[in-house]
Amino acid sequence: MSTPPPDPDPDRTPGLEPGGGVRPGDTPPDSGSTSGLSHPQPMRSRAIPIWFTVLIGLFVLCVVGMVIAQTVGMIDVLW
Repeated sequence: MSTPPPDPDPDRTPGLEPGGGVRPGDTPPDSGSTSGLSHPQPMRSRAIPIWFTVLIGLFVLCVVGMVIAQTVGMIDVLW
C-alpha cells in the first residue's frame, strides 16, 4: 500500500495558473512535513558527578585535619 505524496495536487490547487505559477499576491500551498529524532536521546544525569563529590570530600578532610592538628598542637595557624 502506497501513501500519497504530501504535496498538494497541482491540478486541484486553487490559485495556480497554467504552468504552475501563482498570481501576484497569492501564496502557494506548502507541503506537510514532520521532523523529529530517529531515536530517543539519553537523559543527562541530574546527580552530582562523582569527581565533584570526591573533590568536596577531599577539601573537607583537609580542613578537618588542619583543625585537629591545630587543636592537638602539631601546627600553629594564626586565624
